[in-house]
Amino acid sequence: MCDTFVALPDATADGSVIFGKNSDREINEAHELLIVPRARHAAGSKLRTTYIEIPQVAETYAVLLARPYWLWGAEMGANEHGVVIGNQALFTRVAHESSPGLIGMDLLRLALERAATARDAVRLMTALLEQYGQAGNCGHAWEFHYHNGFIVADPAEAWVLETAGREWAAVRITSGVRSISNAITIEGTWDLASAGLVDVACRNGWCRSRNDFSFARCYSDRLYTYFSAAKVRQSCTTARLQRLSGRLRVGDAMSVLRDHGSEAGPGWSPSVGLTGANVCNHGGFGPVRRASQSVGSMVAHLRRDGNTHWLTGTSAPCTSIFKPVWIDAGLPDLGPAPHARFCEDSLWWRHELLHRATLRDFPTRVHAFAGQRDTLERQFLEREADERNGSSDRRLEFSAACFGSAADSEHDWLERVHRIPLGHGRSWHHSLAWKLADRDAELGNRET
Repeated sequence: MCDTFVALPDATADGSVIFGKNSDREINEAHELLIVPRARHAAGSKLRTTYIEIPQVAETYAVLLARPYWLWGAEMGANEHGVVIGNQALFTRVAHESSPGLIGMDLLRLALERAATARDAVRLMTALLEQYGQAGNCGHAWEFHYHNGFIVADPAEAWVLETAGREWAAVRITSGVRSISNAITIEGTWDLASAGLVDVACRNGWCRSRNDFSFARCYSDRLYTYFSAAKVRQSCTTARLQRLSGRLRVGDAMSVLRDHGSEAGPGWSPSVGLTGANVCNHGGFGPVRRASQSVGSMVAHLRRDGNTHWLTGTSAPCTSIFKPVWIDAGLPDLGPAPHARFCEDSLWWRHELLHRATLRDFPTRVHAFAGQRDTLERQFLEREADERNGSSDRRLEFSAACFGSAADSEHDWLERVHRIPLGHGRSWHHSLAWKLADRDAELGNRET
């Protein structure tokens, strides 16, 4: 399950647009950061997406992607024009198509590669959706099919786009903050919509006419939506963002993505419960918890004079550090691209040693380094204000220094965590779930 939000200029302290997202995937579904440069393509060439081929366009924009390692598309990302997009799984009453099509992550990447504004991205995604449909397995270790919702933003405006099969509706966000989770939020009003949105609902007996139509009520699969805990998470992010409205900063967005819910006091542990989900989500036992781990996080700071993207590149934002990235400057060396098996040279897997060791006694171990995590991030944020107007070489050097400093700190924290005796027990089912995950990832005898 995922959470995505955006704050428009009237809600932020500096008049910028701030976008945030946690990407929730399966426990061992490693998360990759990737920059794909602007490119020209031969006339008539084809593009292979995750499952189907479609015609390629003459030119594609440079993009920054944060994606599950095995997909062509991405769960979140940005392009050189300052368009940012995050997707959510939506569970609807529309039957999934049997023939392969585009999946939500493909639509996201295609829009970033081809659209220079948020509005153009919405129009492009919906045109592709109506032409090719959305169909195909989105699960890593097992089959998982769903439709998609998106927040699409640029430095000037933002949109919510929600889909059910080939039907869709989009709302332009004009002010304040907006958050979405794994549930359709659009009711009876929208700015753009598919031609058949209401007619399909009427034909299926989900409503009688346009007068009693609600996209959320008519199209939602209530059972799957309920178990996604989407309403709870959306309420949480919305409330936190609204409390900060007018003074929201990038660091606040990072804090929102680390939220564990209203019951997360000093002794809280993610090992409790078999269902439910939090904004900063930790995997566990059972089909819901094992398929819902925050594997990567992103905060985009969109300004008229330039954009800075803050990414963890690692799982569980509460155990991770956000580092700055600029598309034109490129990514520092992050090691080999991650896969489903442990690789000690991979950024994502190296952090998993700290993350999984922390989970063994979360209440004690996370507090052993959380203060230093926040201090280090504040230092990055303060220096970024001076570095962001420098040359691309200077910004890449600063980005690499932040990634390096984060890696050194996490190495020290891992040693510190291992020296802390286990004081809080965790549930047997949580312990079993992670033991199985470690086995599948071939972590061997490494202490986690």
